[in-house]
Amino acid sequence: MMKVANTMVLAVDGGGTRCRVALSDDQGTTVAETGCANVSTDFDGGIREILKGLNDLARASKIAPEVLKGLPTFVGLAGVTGPAMADRLHAALPFNIVRIEDDRPAALRGALGARDGVIAHCGTGSFYGVQIDGEMRLSGGWGPVLGDEASAQWIGRTALGVALETVDGRSETSDLAEALLDKFKGAPGIVRFATTADPKSFGALAPEVTEAARHGDALAIHVMRAGAAEITRSLVSIGWRPGLALCLTGGIGHHFGSYLAEDMRIELEAPLGPPLEGAIALARDLAKEHAR
Repeated sequence: MMKVANTMVLAVDGGGTRCRVALSDDQGTTVAETGCANVSTDFDGGIREILKGLNDLARASKIAPEVLKGLPTFVGLAGVTGPAMADRLHAALPFNIVRIEDDRPAALRGALGARDGVIAHCGTGSFYGVQIDGEMRLSGGWGPVLGDEASAQWIGRTALGVALETVDGRSETSDLAEALLDKFKGAPGIVRFATTADPKSFGALAPEVTEAARHGDALAIHVMRAGAAEITRSLVSIGWRPGLALCLTGGIGHHFGSYLAEDMRIELEAPLGPPLEGAIALARDLAKEHAR
């Protein structure tokens, strides 16, 4: 096994779709990727994915797992709803020097770096964040039942709901509505699907909606405008103002850009990096604090 440099840190970025465990130093970053790690929906499963990623990373880096466990580590996971969950994770994970947060700070830091600005992160779930003078403020991320507006699962679920409205005559039908009804073999099939579907299954429908909107489908455009309205409402509530950079992040976020009002559109900037890079930066912050 190779000698460990003092600059090495460990970062974990886990969400509803995948978990990545990264080892980073001045020479570069090695990453191991595993499955879903949302600790609210499946705590034990999330722990298993993190430990699997740690073992995979040990093999890839040729550094023993026991050595990796001693590195300064930032863990950012979907489903960390407060201090009690963080404490539970601290007891279940093997890391010696660790800071545990939900997945939002890493996404915010990754997208903005040290810049002032806001993000709307729309992946399987969603949340909103602002960073000004190094201070973060976060909102949303309350999960698919009570929140996650403008997320991929929200797009899929909302489109199915509007498709059902066309059956009742409350909304005009469209090519997307007809395609969804055909896909699930009518309204009863949509209801059966929705009864057991998880966020990932709803989210798998989002690309159909964004593509239909791109081609002018009225139902799809209605859904995307509703999502953009949720983004606007949330960002204004946490402090966005004209002149403040705005990044749309997550797998579905960039699709909302053209549906935002002009004053927001002109502030759109590409994110500097993904959440994993933010988690690595936060792990480096932890290492500096530990070295004092």
